[in-house]
Amino acid sequence: MTDAHGSTLLRRHIGRRFEALRRRAGLTQVQAAEALERGRATLGRIEDGDERVRFRSTDVKAMLDLYQAGDEERELLLGMTAETRNGRHKSWWHDYTETELPNWFGLYVSLEDGAETIRQFEAELVPGLLQTRAYAAELTRIPDGYLDDQERERRVTVRMARQSVLTRPRAPRLDTILSEAVLRRQVGGPDGMADQLALLVESTRQANISVRVVPFAAGVHGGMAAVAPFTILDFPLDHLSGGPIEPPLAYAESLTGALYLTHPEEVLAYRGVWSNLEGRALDEASSRDMITTIWKEHTRG
Repeated sequence: MTDAHGSTLLRRHIGRRFEALRRRAGLTQVQAAEALERGRATLGRIEDGDERVRFRSTDVKAMLDLYQAGDEERELLLGMTAETRNGRHKSWWHDYTETELPNWFGLYVSLEDGAETIRQFEAELVPGLLQTRAYAAELTRIPDGYLDDQERERRVTVRMARQSVLTRPRAPRLDTILSEAVLRRQVGGPDGMADQLALLVESTRQANISVRVVPFAAGVHGGMAAVAPFTILDFPLDHLSGGPIEPPLAYAESLTGALYLTHPEEVLAYRGVWSNLEGRALDEASSRDMITTIWKEHTRG
């Protein structure tokens, strides 16, 4: 049907399509809701991709009739809404609690799962998609000292589950740029860090993964202007509209939540930082050599 992976992204895609059809029909939400004998709030939840919405086939057909959808659009939306009912698109993260996967991060995970390209800059830590289990476990000890061993283990399990996105069929491309500090900061002691660096080297041999390093010698770089490590997500194209199934997104975390930036100017600003980082980073082969050299330092130490 589409390249929208997971129920969250699928529903957002459905909502965006219905909104586009309504606007093309020249109707406001109020007018459409009245014609459909539904509340405006209900229509708003549909267009927002709210997971609480249950698509009944009669309601979907009524909307398609009102909006005068074409045959291909009708077939596509009838199929996609049916998929939300049969449970095929229930994703792995729906089985985890708020403690294990906070709501503000759950949205990111669902978007990451549907992305075509993931670009990540990290100044302090190895990105979650490339962490060893031991490295991830060490990070669960801070700042959440209130977590017990079982809760920490569940968080690590969530992080390991996320990594499957990189090895599935039609996996996204991951482009990662790291500060040299990421490689030199010991997390989990020399042995644990050696294992982590070995995994980074191994990851660079995967066709859809690129790891590049900004060395200390590069001096000032664009990543220093960012408020936090960040990720840029780009999504597959929708064959009907010709545009992406989801707008490009810049994402950055804070201590208590996250920024989801979709305004074109905001995303463009982060693309500018990324471009600067690309200009400062070593190429892939030289980055692999640096990671290998630092790995050997850890194995000797």
